[in-house]
Amino acid sequence: MKRTHILIIIVVAIALGVIVSVFSNSSTYVDFSEAMKNPGREYHIIGKLDTTQPIVYDTKVNINEFSFYMTDNKGVNRKVIYLNNKPQDFEKSEQVVVVGKMEGDHFKASSLLLKCPSKYNDKEKPAAFGQKEFGSASKN
Repeated sequence: MKRTHILIIIVVAIALGVIVSVFSNSSTYVDFSEAMKNPGREYHIIGKLDTTQPIVYDTKVNINEFSFYMTDNKGVNRKVIYLNNKPQDFEKSEQVVVVGKMEGDHFKASSLLLKCPSKYNDKEKPAAFGQKEFGSASKN
């Protein structure tokens, strides 16, 4: 092989390595403290909705924006501004994952994922239709 072919292969391999490393590290799960250190970078933050703080969603002002307060897994509480409609049953969510960037003292979310409470609990599982639960059979 000629030296130019080898040089082109090396340059292409380096370029592919750089592209893969940039895209694989583009968004990671962190807490608010880490996101504040790098405000221009996009992060995923897992936390719980702070029900003691107000949830602001005024459709007359802006239907595609609402704000709420969230506490991350390390106990840091921050205001989150979500640039979309408020999801149905948002207040019932057990856990919230926001995707976005820190802007000053608040987190601007471009995406929101909710973990709602389970519809079925182990204690309240209904018996299948026409079947009796063990120990509940009546004696004849």
